Amino acid sequence: MNVYEKEFELPLSTLIDVMGREAAMSRYLGNDETPIRFVVSRTDGDACFGEIGVLSAPNPDRAGLFRTVRRSIENTDAFTAVLLVPTGIGCEIGGHAGDAGSIARLIGATCDRLILHPNVVNGSDINEMPPNALYVEGSVLTKFVQGTVGLQPVRANRVLIVTDAQRDRLSMNAVINAVNAARACYGLDSPELLIADPPVRLRGEYTASGRAAGKVEGIERLLNALEPRAGTFDALTLAGGVELHFEVYTRYLNGDGDQVNPVGGIEAIYTHALSHLLALPTAHAPIFVFDDAPHSSAEIWAVQPGIVDPRMAAEVISVSFLQSVLKGLQRSPRIVPRRTETFAPGLLTASDISCLVVPDGVLGLPILAALDQRIPVVAVRENRNVMRNDLSRLPWRPGQFHRAENYCEAAGILTAIKAGLSIASLRRPIDRAAVTVVGDQRERT
Repeated sequence: MNVYEKEFELPLSTLIDVMGREAAMSRYLGNDETPIRFVVSRTDGDACFGEIGVLSAPNPDRAGLFRTVRRSIENTDAFTAVLLVPTGIGCEIGGHAGDAGSIARLIGATCDRLILHPNVVNGSDINEMPPNALYVEGSVLTKFVQGTVGLQPVRANRVLIVTDAQRDRLSMNAVINAVNAARACYGLDSPELLIADPPVRLRGEYTASGRAAGKVEGIERLLNALEPRAGTFDALTLAGGVELHFEVYTRYLNGDGDQVNPVGGIEAIYTHALSHLLALPTAHAPIFVFDDAPHSSAEIWAVQPGIVDPRMAAEVISVSFLQSVLKGLQRSPRIVPRRTETFAPGLLTASDISCLVVPDGVLGLPILAALDQRIPVVAVRENRNVMRNDLSRLPWRPGQFHRAENYCEAAGILTAIKAGLSIASLRRPIDRAAVTVVGDQRERT
């Protein structure tokens, strides 16, 4: 049971209609392939180019990824913002190691409830998400916007940790100490720590578009270990090896932040696959496995990159990279699939979403779902990335799409939406209202 990505090309008109019409992607899928991730890397004229992540396994589910249940209303009892900073696309803010955490705190201050995914706040051993935030795996967040799952806030989860059998004792000790520190310092409920031998294999690579991606092999080994433990845990933490070239990783750390983090993409498609298979909160913390040098953990930790770009600093001060994941999953909401026409009372649904905030140029299923659900979208120019799409070309309804120069301006736009203000009324010059004469004669302005 493997996970990997495949390239595709679609007409822009087909892309807009892809929600709920998975047949548009069927020619790119084999008989045993389930789509689990969809990214448009570049829009050129009337054509779209991108990658689709697939899970190769028996009994494929073709409809799940693109299914949308359109909301009929927007609940206005509370203002709920969704903050998206996709993994593995080199975002200036949030593309490194938890460096969108301050953005999450800013956006969280503008709303009653903030829903975000791990990449926004995972900074190795640092996770300072605001108290009104819900930590939701990326593919689950997509389904939430699509209306096919609800989220049930919890007081706490039982978090199962799975790590790989390590080549040396130092790495294993770091993982065990991290788990015990979480149990002692902030009350993590962790029923068990499993050591996978042999482990699921993850290999980080780059796509032709420059995105971080990769391949996953042997997921069935993990599923076999989890099956007899079903019902004993509510969330799953994976502290697993990611195979990389040592030179790729050191070049990333020693750069000026202009290289895409090489591990984010492979972690994303791995957790997407597990969320699809298990319907549980899931997150991954990397343990680096370098295949071009026989480095032990002690040798790897001895590599001193010096003073790095502040956006990467959380990585070089961490040993296990695990605390941010454990803190996030401790209270990650329960995933409730939509099995009937309505959800039970008390669940958060797509009807509760007030706004979606994204880096400008990013185009995937959350943006397409927001377009379909009539959810306002704020695209932030300053958060540059390797995606090359003009979001203004999508068929937005009047007042649905906004561009902000930076997140400070985005926070102002969210505050205006929350207050029920027209954004145009806050800018100068302000246009006069259009006046149209109607009646028995032909309309005229």
